[in-house]
Amino acid sequence: DDHGEALAGAVADQLIYTTIRTDQDTQRLSVPTRIGVRHPKLSAVIQMMEANIEEPISPSILARDVGMSTRQLERLFRRYLNRSPKRYYMELRLQKARNLLMQTDMSVINVALACGFASPSHFSKCYRAQYSTTPYRERGAHASRLSV
Repeated sequence: DDHGEALAGAVADQLIYTTIRTDQDTQRLSVPTRIGVRHPKLSAVIQMMEANIEEPISPSILARDVGMSTRQLERLFRRYLNRSPKRYYMELRLQKARNLLMQTDMSVINVALACGFASPSHFSKCYRAQYSTTPYRERGAHASRLSV
């Protein structure tokens, strides 16, 4: 079965990252290269999202900061990424959380806070919706794979 470009990109990203990037480190690939789209405003918004995982910025502020309306930003994301800015941002935050769960010994509560979730229960609900497992089970499964 062909699972598409999104899966191929996710697998490639997993192969690239060997350590967690700090806010002082540079990206290995530019935003346009990673998302496969060369649109300056879309790239700028995604860079802002990536730089503000812990304290997410609202779509209206993101749109204003690149000189467009919230509706124009919605259309831009739907056209190029087939999802809303809000959904894309949530996916970024959850991917960051997953990386932290698997690569650090941070508590699940601290991972939730580091990824912009106000409560562990909201984080767990969103994580389960995205990955069909809880952050606690993910951490446990990853730990057991490492100890084998």
